[in-house]
Amino acid sequence: MDRQGAVAGLRAAVEAFDRDFGVGDRWCVALSGGPDSLALTAVAARLKPTTALIVDHQLQPDSAAVAENARKHGLSVGCVAAQVITVDIGTVGGPEAAARTARYRALDAARDGMPVLLGHTLDDQAETVLLGLGRGSGPRSIAGMRPWDPPWGRPLLGVRRAATEAACDELGLSPWQDPHNADRRFTRVRLREEVLPLLEDVLGGGVAEALARTAGALRADTDTLDELADRALTGLRRDDALDGAELALLPEALRRRVIRRWLLDGGAAGLTDKQIRAVDALVTAWRGQGGVAVGSPLRERRLIAGRRDGMLTLHTEPVRTMKNCARA
Repeated sequence: MDRQGAVAGLRAAVEAFDRDFGVGDRWCVALSGGPDSLALTAVAARLKPTTALIVDHQLQPDSAAVAENARKHGLSVGCVAAQVITVDIGTVGGPEAAARTARYRALDAARDGMPVLLGHTLDDQAETVLLGLGRGSGPRSIAGMRPWDPPWGRPLLGVRRAATEAACDELGLSPWQDPHNADRRFTRVRLREEVLPLLEDVLGGGVAEALARTAGALRADTDTLDELADRALTGLRRDDALDGAELALLPEALRRRVIRRWLLDGGAAGLTDKQIRAVDALVTAWRGQGGVAVGSPLRERRLIAGRRDGMLTLHTEPVRTMKNCARA
């Protein structure tokens, strides 16, 4: 995309997103002040009444000033409102995961029922697919980010990062350059600056686009399997339990999706592939083994998947701590 056409190209992408998903007559944009979110905000504000939501993670000494500058940028490009939200991040899952969790929670609380547009680009999608491949997270992770995952919208997933930078130039905007985006301690930074350029060189270019296409193809397959799994789950439920004998007859990919959905419906959270496989073994490799502890938001009780009389069951039990042991 040439520089003179950058804004027009982004506008076309946002209009196509709105046409495809019909997300309403008002929207919010998550604005960090960087080129991706700033360019998206400028384009979105020309199409509909737009509220800019700026999350201050307080991770850098000047974060308040950066957030305030982003707020002013949001108003200058035509947003009807711009709000700074200050958050305290935790430590669960590492700094990147903790910041992401805090950010999404804050955006969800502040959006006032409106959809929230995010500035993720095709480059971000390619990085997400590579991360999924490297971690062996399965097809759900490799399928990448969805363009519309209510209330989150990503209209720029087909747009290269260079186009957002060019759009900012075209509009005379000076985006903030997050120093974390150049910090090689973060895995995504090394993927962006080392791995993807090497793959582009070795494979002759077009790698980011190819990874994004792979995500799209896998997402279509995953959606179909998820729909089939939801139908199968309805027939296998026996109150809150699952019929193990009938579950064992399903193909592996479908069976594990049924188990995942059943666990989520039962209150599980943060499920891992290892946990799902262990629960699957209660069906396919039953030898009298004990229950499987699965991810749960409960602090004092844990969620256990077990097998009884041929049925998969879920129950909670107290988390054993040193304090509990001392009392015992």
